[in-house]
Amino acid sequence: MHFSSIKTKASRSFKTISTLTQPSTTGTSGLHYSDNNKCSSKRAAEQSFLALLETCNSVPKLTQVHAHLLKSGLQNNPFVLTKFASTSSDLNIIDYAVSLVFSNAQPCCDTFLFNTIIRAYAQTSQAKHNAISSYQLMLRLSVPPNKFTFPFLLKACAGIRDLNLGRQVHGSVAKLWFDADLYVQNTMVHMYSCCAGGIEFARKVFDEMPKLNPVTWTAMIGGYARLGRSTDAVGLFRRMQIAGVRPDEVTMVSVLSACADLGALELGKWIEFYVEREGVTKTVELCNALIDMFTKCGDVDEAVRLFRKMNEKTIVSWTSVIVGMAMHGRGAEAVAFFEEMKRDGVCPDDVAFIGLLSACSHSGMVEEGQRYFDSMRSEFAIEPKIEHYGCMVDLFGRAGLVRKALTFVQEMPIEPNPIIWRTLVNACRVHGELELSESITKKLIGTEPMHGSNYVLLSNIYAKMFRWEKKTKIREVMGMRGVRKVPGCTMIELNNEIYEFTAGDKTHSQYKEIYKMVDEMRREMKRAGYIPTTSEVLLDIDEEDKEDALNRHSEKLAIAFALINTTPGTPIRIVKNLRVCEDCHSASKFISKVYS
Repeated sequence: MHFSSIKTKASRSFKTISTLTQPSTTGTSGLHYSDNNKCSSKRAAEQSFLALLETCNSVPKLTQVHAHLLKSGLQNNPFVLTKFASTSSDLNIIDYAVSLVFSNAQPCCDTFLFNTIIRAYAQTSQAKHNAISSYQLMLRLSVPPNKFTFPFLLKACAGIRDLNLGRQVHGSVAKLWFDADLYVQNTMVHMYSCCAGGIEFARKVFDEMPKLNPVTWTAMIGGYARLGRSTDAVGLFRRMQIAGVRPDEVTMVSVLSACADLGALELGKWIEFYVEREGVTKTVELCNALIDMFTKCGDVDEAVRLFRKMNEKTIVSWTSVIVGMAMHGRGAEAVAFFEEMKRDGVCPDDVAFIGLLSACSHSGMVEEGQRYFDSMRSEFAIEPKIEHYGCMVDLFGRAGLVRKALTFVQEMPIEPNPIIWRTLVNACRVHGELELSESITKKLIGTEPMHGSNYVLLSNIYAKMFRWEKKTKIREVMGMRGVRKVPGCTMIELNNEIYEFTAGDKTHSQYKEIYKMVDEMRREMKRAGYIPTTSEVLLDIDEEDKEDALNRHSEKLAIAFALINTTPGTPIRIVKNLRVCEDCHSASKFISKVYS
């Protein structure tokens, strides 16, 4: 609603508000404001008006109070204006209150009023920049900020992810000597950890703080988890434990996110045990984080067990289970959960459909996937997003329907993004449509010249076509342009430690024993019928060297490390940052068979 229309309504409300405040016939009414009988006490007038504001739970009522405010002459009272601004914020019309505050040539403002306005804007997703503007106006009007001003301001900077602006606010904090306040420091850590390139600033503030409370630790751990620096998040959580600081449910959610990213199942289980033992509040968000951790760490059945025990389930709870089933190729179960969710009266959202379509894709359920995709519009009035179209391209591509996938992309009502084109290229490469994949990848390099995966795709395509000179040329172009390939790595959790391996890795202290075990694994697998998929080695070398290269893949090194350091029969869970190659996929099955 625009201010002008609200103002018009307010002017029409004089008569209504006067009626509301007429004396009771029983003579027991409280203080009231009418033209004929004004309160003699200014304080009494304030109290009566504040009581009236307490009853406002809708915009029409607020316009009536606004009309009465103008009539009573309290529109310049900072205390009353502050309460009016707070009420407007609760009704999501803070602009209305701001227009009232600054409608006079010389507005009567104080620090408390500005803090209320800045806080309201900082909490509004679409108006965080206005919090900064309000602070600038506050300084122009010579209204002094206090230690409560800056946490709201820093939260606004975090919301718009503006590092430079955040650093300027940090400068103001230091200049006005508020940088020793714990609440301000905590918000500063949060602000820096939310901004791109700000995590090191956050850690510097964190390390220099003389006193840390649970909020400080949680802000820093959450920052690491959001950026994917999960090892740092877990390491800091362990320092928090050593320091004897009791984590709360918010801390646990961040640590569980890091566990899910690392595949640290044992640490995740310990957190669940800790939550039960210490009586940490099991909020819906914490339970959802546990479900997400279990599914991403490979223990889907445990995730389902926890889900069934939840008293309250949200759409996130259902979606987490559906996505978990999809990740592990349990498409039919994912569909069953989706249908159960609908029967329970939970309306699926666009994220639930991403999980559902992914489940259909990973399980080869083409017809079901098409039906559910069509139902988004027809049954639920959900307009498919780019992610849903990407799921459909993946669905057709995995099923070998490459030409159908291409037609689908060409007929999309929205512009396909590079991720969709790369999905199509992978499908083309797997199913032998090499010339088509070459053509698409060349276009991708033209539109994204600094994206390393485009060059890797084209290089691998040339290797499949045995065009070694062109493959070498692509690698040279990458070097000249400074484009780097993301190295593949495998992580494994053992004895509450996370170990990371790359292909041909010799940095581990046990690398000699690991490579000896890898050779043993190869001999035992071959006895069981394993045949190396040497086509996965996209190098111009002989078959024996290709076998040797496959043997040094990071997955096999991680598994060998686990076999050396665990008792027979122990489940081994590994996590890859990239897709597992066809050979390692096959080898994992044989290793499971040979070593139980």
